Amino acid sequence: MLINPDYRKLWLGQLASQTGDFVFSTTLALWIGTVLLAGRSYAPVAVSGLAVAVAMGTLLVGPPAGVFVDRWDRRRVMMGADLVRAGLTGALTAVAFLPDGTLPDGAVLTAVYTTVFLATGAAQFFNPARFALIGDVVEPGQRARAAGIGQATQAIATIAGPPLAAPLLFTVGARWALLLNAVSFLASFAAVRTVRPARPGVAGKVVPADEVRDWRGEFTAGLRLVVRSRVVTALLVSVSLATVGTSALNSLNVFFVTQNLGVASRWYGTLEMALGFGLVAGALVAATVTDRLGASRVFSAGLVLTGLGVVVYSRLTGLGPALVVLVVVGLPLAGLNTALTPVLLSSVPQSHLGRVVAVLNPVQQLSALVGVSAAGWLAGTALHGLHAEVAGAHFGPIDSVFTSAGLLMVAGGGYAALALRAARAEAAPAAERAATQNETETPTP
Repeated sequence: MLINPDYRKLWLGQLASQTGDFVFSTTLALWIGTVLLAGRSYAPVAVSGLAVAVAMGTLLVGPPAGVFVDRWDRRRVMMGADLVRAGLTGALTAVAFLPDGTLPDGAVLTAVYTTVFLATGAAQFFNPARFALIGDVVEPGQRARAAGIGQATQAIATIAGPPLAAPLLFTVGARWALLLNAVSFLASFAAVRTVRPARPGVAGKVVPADEVRDWRGEFTAGLRLVVRSRVVTALLVSVSLATVGTSALNSLNVFFVTQNLGVASRWYGTLEMALGFGLVAGALVAATVTDRLGASRVFSAGLVLTGLGVVVYSRLTGLGPALVVLVVVGLPLAGLNTALTPVLLSSVPQSHLGRVVAVLNPVQQLSALVGVSAAGWLAGTALHGLHAEVAGAHFGPIDSVFTSAGLLMVAGGGYAALALRAARAEAAPAAERAATQNETETPTP
């Protein structure tokens, strides 16, 4: 079911750490907003500071981290990152165990933001290393299946983590919820420690000091590959457009629930769970679809279909149809996320995977910041008070932003389809020439 023993161990580590991550992030938001700063006017700003800490950790640490991921043993990089995150979360847990009033609120907030920033920085080593290690332990024909399992696992963690955080916080306190996250990193460490790649490549050795080129040269080489590769560029542009759209959706969805769907805000979590169920269902069939149609086609088509689904969602005015549409939207969204892994693994040399992924993640984070900022500005300023009728359809500020977000995804999918098709056409003659050359060089028996 889980491909091979080594992948199964990576999967167990992913399941533990991602569930802990969702519990951690939700716990911190609830702890700051409803306990630490309860009733304070600046509590919402303090909660939003968590997102800023994550963004800064990703943008500042991500790009240089890729160089070291490509230099070092990737399994050990993952283990080291897990230990660092366990230690950081454990230290924050110790702060939470202090009696109330021992430290001023400002000192506690500083500890929280510092922990989030440093833990996010450690994740910039862990995530590219894990992505590259999958290429070492999973055969090419099984990579779509591995990606599908990973997407299903992340969706399950998304569904289970946040609902678990609130009961933990309000029944046993933030300290125990934080301790759970620290333990999850130790569980991930134990699982990764037992992985033994059969084809380690660069993941199985540390580059000797006298063979290491200068950091700037290696970093530049990674950027050069990103710019020159038609496939990587297409993925970068399309993922950026999609992230701007999904970030706008996420940031305003709670207002869409109350203003457009006309229901209480408590249904917001139910809608998130509906999308999660769609992601799980989509991930279960994504590998089969990817094997039949090809990863590039599934990625671009999935992006177009997801965008169209968001456009349909933006026109809804009832809770029931919204739940159904979000389940449906999750299907192609899981497909495109699944297809991304085999496309990258087949297009980027193992020696450069860490640097490419370490560029992709910060660009995606930057796109998310652009999407959130643009959505907030449009809904709160430029489109505030909008009430327009177009072809019999009513457009308000929130649904207009959602419609635009969906169209951005459609545009990203269309661009990806054209660019990846051109890349396949460009690669085909080269492959034929290589095959012909091998045939001519093979001696006749």
